[in-house]
Amino acid sequence: MKKMLYIVLGIITLLGCTTGKNIQATKEKIPQQQQQFWETLQKLCGNSYEGTVVSAPATDTIFKNKRLIIHIRACEEGKIRIPFIVGDNYSRTFILTKEQDALQLKHDHRHSDGLSDKVTMYGGKTTNAGTLTTQYFAADAATVAMLPSAAGNVWWINVQPDKSFTYNLRRLGSDWEFSIRFNLTNKIETPAAPWGWKD
Repeated sequence: MKKMLYIVLGIITLLGCTTGKNIQATKEKIPQQQQQFWETLQKLCGNSYEGTVVSAPATDTIFKNKRLIIHIRACEEGKIRIPFIVGDNYSRTFILTKEQDALQLKHDHRHSDGLSDKVTMYGGKTTNAGTLTTQYFAADAATVAMLPSAAGNVWWINVQPDKSFTYNLRRLGSDWEFSIRFNLTNKIETPAAPWGWKD
């Protein structure tokens, strides 16, 4: 686990050093790596895929033995919404947005009546250009204010075209890690709308 932590920290540091100038220089346009990553996601719009847990804490009861589905349900101008369904729980949606010079990942959590959970819209923004297939999102100030324990959170999404979509969460400084991989080679039936959605 410690080795994995050092690898993640090294990648983030290296990318920050080598691509930071890119982001500074493109105030009105996200870096090319992020644009291609975005376009790869857009090509999946409308599709649903089933996933499996690659890694999780031994105490995990959230995802263990549950059917896991993502539905790339809505691709708008500058925004992609991806419901993440866990068993019969339709509370979660990943929201990716284009900012002026970066990508942002937020987690929208709802109750079955559609109202927002008290812990919702947490996440982070890219601090470097990332790669064509992987984007990293370190916890932002709003997230840390809401969830102080998440100060070391780093989320990253890896998309291997025609192969897999992997959602990852690592809490730096600990052994806490989640990784869920969705199989892009097998489209499944479109699930019901997540809680709170009207479209």
